[in-house]
Amino acid sequence: MRLKDAIASLQLGRKKKPELRALCTIWSEQADDGPLAVPLPEYPRPQMKRADWTCLNGWWEYGICPAGEAGKAAEPDGSILVPFSPETMRSGVKRTLQPGETLWYRKTIEDLQVPEGKRLIIHFGAVDERCAVFWNGHKAGTHRNGYLAFSFDVTEFAVPGRNELKVLVRDDTDEGNECRGKQTLNPGGMFYHAQSGIWQTVWMEMVPEIHLKHMNITPYPEEEAVELALRLTEAANVRQGDAEETVKGVRREIRITVQGDENIYTYPMSSRLKVRIPVKNPRLWSPEQPELYQMRIEAGEDTVESYFAMRSFGVGTDDTGKARLLLNGEPYFFNGILDQGYWPESLMTPPADEALVYDIEQMKKYGFNMLRKHVKIESARFYYHCDRLGMVVWQDMVNGGGPVQSLLETYLPTVIPAVGRPLRDNHYKLFAREDEKARRRFERDIACMVRQLYNYPCIGLWVPFNEGWGQFDALRIAQIVHEEDPTRPIDHASGWFDQGGGDVRSVHNYFRPLVVENDRRAFVISEYGGINCQIPEHSMSSEVYGYHQTTLEEFPKAFAETMETIHALIDDGLCAAVYTQVSDIEEETNGLLTYDRKAEKLRR
Repeated sequence: MRLKDAIASLQLGRKKKPELRALCTIWSEQADDGPLAVPLPEYPRPQMKRADWTCLNGWWEYGICPAGEAGKAAEPDGSILVPFSPETMRSGVKRTLQPGETLWYRKTIEDLQVPEGKRLIIHFGAVDERCAVFWNGHKAGTHRNGYLAFSFDVTEFAVPGRNELKVLVRDDTDEGNECRGKQTLNPGGMFYHAQSGIWQTVWMEMVPEIHLKHMNITPYPEEEAVELALRLTEAANVRQGDAEETVKGVRREIRITVQGDENIYTYPMSSRLKVRIPVKNPRLWSPEQPELYQMRIEAGEDTVESYFAMRSFGVGTDDTGKARLLLNGEPYFFNGILDQGYWPESLMTPPADEALVYDIEQMKKYGFNMLRKHVKIESARFYYHCDRLGMVVWQDMVNGGGPVQSLLETYLPTVIPAVGRPLRDNHYKLFAREDEKARRRFERDIACMVRQLYNYPCIGLWVPFNEGWGQFDALRIAQIVHEEDPTRPIDHASGWFDQGGGDVRSVHNYFRPLVVENDRRAFVISEYGGINCQIPEHSMSSEVYGYHQTTLEEFPKAFAETMETIHALIDDGLCAAVYTQVSDIEEETNGLLTYDRKAEKLRR
């Protein structure tokens, strides 16, 4: 037991207002944020790609209204660079939205033409935390959850020429009970500056009246097939046997082609279609060989470019009878690292698409084959890059509920594991989950998260709860996740407050000797390490948070010894391990990279 390190992590002598230094990555330093700037211009949804789309990122008007005056201000406070939150340096605003205030955005879209027979869809990657969207003054819809993507059909409100898009946003951060991750209005230690508003790409696309709305892609490599469940607009329904019928010259059929297969698979048009496409002698996806199959789906006039991979995740046993996690039916050790996805000048929004690629490639260079995406849902392009580069993702759900009870849920269990073992998570008050409506919203949101991310080959495991933050009824929540996706394992309670369910026994261990604990489930150390190494010129805060202080000269050796200990436990039954973490974040200086990504601590 490293008791001294455990006590140091409490930050008992922490300054209330530490000195802060402005940091910036090279991607923002090299960016041109002039009047015509369009940050993150890449196609935002690579697995469902269409040709006719427009990126709406760039400079918008914005304003912040006091409580009770939502949207009343006619004159803007200034301009904001979307999709960066107003709290960030990159947005050009640097102002924190307070609970009760309303943040509003306005964007003018010039020279718009919606051809006859087309629909205009407006897409938002994510808006934190709840919002209402207006097109030419008409309410297109509302959305609640700051991490999930959503879309509205605004065809009926569009006019030729100039159109106005307006978005109203509210965000209570940790004074509410919605999903917020590590955001807080009082940052310090392992919790970070809050952000709000639009923080992922906004875009619009023209689609035919009959178009693909959603699809599920499920590979069955052992059966040499991939299953597609397609959902189209209701107008796609036709009578049985009417596949040859045409409407306005459009052939009413669904055609699917797969790279490397000369066949064209044709089916009658329908609003719902489930089919299996053969994939002979499949090339299996893995971090070592990230094989992807390109696919085209044509539904009448609608054409969507997509991809899939032939791979499976599961649980089983090895030759000695030990529980193991499986990749493609074989025991596989998931050597992971905690990835929180924060950037000094832009918080949860990457400064550029290349920044996402950089983090993934750096972690592969260090020998990791898995990222645990920690209490955050990323943009579609993050998962796309993991798919094509070969990086497994263990996906956390974003925590919500009332204030985290730090002593009970964060500090005591990692020092004294027995603290969390007897506690049942139906004690809603203890876990700050008394609001029944908020619990129901979380259940709906976690199902939406699984549906949103289901098709990405890289995702290998779901994590509904972390360290008890907002945890409740974890066994039942795990069942909801399993019903949405029976193809992947589940870590129902990462860290502690284990309720005995899910597919893994999941432990966080920063201060005790690393050992394997026998269990019928696969055993994983889902957080460890956290070796603290500050490089002052690349550090944001005068305060330092971590779990084991080292110098820059000592760090490579300390890291190597920790990794040797982990790998020595594989034969004992260790199935996966997650080192903390990819980069420093604010006060935390336990990353392999500095917060600004300008220094590597392992490079000596």
